[in-house]
Amino acid sequence: MRYVSTRGHAPALAFDQALLAGLARDGGLYMPAAWPRLTAPEWKALAGRPYAEVAVRIMQPYVGRALREDDLAAMIADAYRGFTHPAVAPLKQIGANDWLLELFHGPTLAFKDYALQLVGRLFDHVLKARGQRVTIIGATSGDTGSAAIEACRDRAAIDIFILHPKGRVSEVQRRQMTTVRSPNVYNIAVDGTFDDCQDLVKAMFNDAAFRGELNLSAVNSINWARIAAQIVYYATAALALGAPARRVAFAVPTGNFGNVLAGYAASRMGLPVAGLVVGSNRNDILARLLASGEMRRQAVEPSLSPSMDIQISSNFERLLFELFGRDGARTAKTLDGFRQRGAFKLTAAQHKRLGRDFVGARANDEETVATIARIHRRTGELVDPHTAVGLNAAALRRGDPRVPMIALACAHPAKFPDAVERATGIRPALPPALADLLTRPERLTALPNDLAAVEDFVRGRVRVAA
Repeated sequence: MRYVSTRGHAPALAFDQALLAGLARDGGLYMPAAWPRLTAPEWKALAGRPYAEVAVRIMQPYVGRALREDDLAAMIADAYRGFTHPAVAPLKQIGANDWLLELFHGPTLAFKDYALQLVGRLFDHVLKARGQRVTIIGATSGDTGSAAIEACRDRAAIDIFILHPKGRVSEVQRRQMTTVRSPNVYNIAVDGTFDDCQDLVKAMFNDAAFRGELNLSAVNSINWARIAAQIVYYATAALALGAPARRVAFAVPTGNFGNVLAGYAASRMGLPVAGLVVGSNRNDILARLLASGEMRRQAVEPSLSPSMDIQISSNFERLLFELFGRDGARTAKTLDGFRQRGAFKLTAAQHKRLGRDFVGARANDEETVATIARIHRRTGELVDPHTAVGLNAAALRRGDPRVPMIALACAHPAKFPDAVERATGIRPALPPALADLLTRPERLTALPNDLAAVEDFVRGRVRVAA
């Protein structure tokens, strides 16, 4: 398997090279040169198999010859061994043909663990084999940061710097990052939005001298390995409900487009996905795009679902590359224009093609609270505000009622106790392992939204890179 850039000018790489590179040298994102496909009998053979076994089968075509299959299997088994549910990603029925896919049974209580626990081990394995070390730079709107830190903490070949928007993540999200005492972990609170943090990360990667000096890499969803690992829970959920003989639909709360893109990748691999429902909060750039065919940036507004307070969805670039027939030059020109003018419009044919796979719906804070309350009243389940945004979208844009609708529960409700308590009167408790989180000492550095200031901070603290 080779990986190509969405901008068309970077050299094709093998899996291990793309893993360490993160962002392509031309500023693009890496994509598999061709989609691997499983036949219906191959999908059927995975039904009922343990999560780790399915993960090996899904991941192996993306890894190719870059890793031995037994090494991949060992890393996958180790990654999910500590998850708190034996099914790893269990399904819970909440209606006649409606389901929750619980993705909060990892160490940081969010769906990001399902990819990053594996990606951290992949980094360790590849770096050890090469005798190298890397500096990981990432931006987070909430959950990626803590999951990345948990995956990379105390690893000898990695220094990790995570940028988050100051005052725009929940207290639990912030503390899950800032209370980690590992010497290779650095938290930066940026005076700005998540989009500002993301722009700073991309600027550091595009600074060739800085990137080379510190051997930069990425673990957020610009790294293809993240997307590949997330395909697995789409597969296990669909198989549990009758795939490949039966189609299923998914509802996904979406900010940066990485999670729902993994669902699209699953469908390209041959999983019978009937549709992907994109749930947006008040920052509804994706819902507006899906409805109109026009992507138009607006100001980022704080919400009860802060991980989705985004106006520039990085991973949409990968889907745009697909819509443009994998024309890297056209993708680059469109996105450069979007950066300059804040808008672009798909053709009617492209918009129609987009609509074959995706629909969208928006939920404001009041609708989010109402959904949390409704789900608790009807099922007894507590859901976090991001999950509620997805559930609201599922209810509004449900298609054939005979097709199972699987809503992704992306975070534990205790990560957002204020919103859950406002909706239900119940304040969800953190699991025992995190019971003292709110009293642990924090360690972070506040910096302005300034590239030079952030680069100086990183350069002054990183250990010697390869």
